[in-house]
Amino acid sequence: MFIGEYTYNLDSKRRLAIPAKFRKLLGKKAVITRGLDNCLFLFPEKEWKKLAEKISKLPLSQADARGFARIMLAGATDVEIDSLGRILIPEYLKKYAQLTKKVVIAGIANRIEIWDEKVWRKYQERTEKEAGDIAERLKELGV
Repeated sequence: MFIGEYTYNLDSKRRLAIPAKFRKLLGKKAVITRGLDNCLFLFPEKEWKKLAEKISKLPLSQADARGFARIMLAGATDVEIDSLGRILIPEYLKKYAQLTKKVVIAGIANRIEIWDEKVWRKYQERTEKEAGDIAERLKELGV
């Protein structure tokens, strides 16, 4: 399970080191795609296949289902972890997530999220203020 938060630098060639703890869970290959809230999602292949299968079963007749599938699937690409534990972030994903030099890598159970540090801090600040309300709403989901 991916848990924890780490800050790393994105180098000038768009390479990002993945924490050693996470590399063990990812394996040699992974899938990176557009995430939600302007971050990137990085999945182990096994988890990606589960998600892609669920997405492929969404009804084509619903615009939201088509849009979600396009965001997640069309934006996805395979990445390999090099000998130094780095992945290469494609330019279009770097732009989507507004990544600059400082990047936060967050473990979120079955995936890793990659955030620009400033965007992450703003998101985190806002979410922490709303934590009680969020917990109330999730109660309806059995959390």
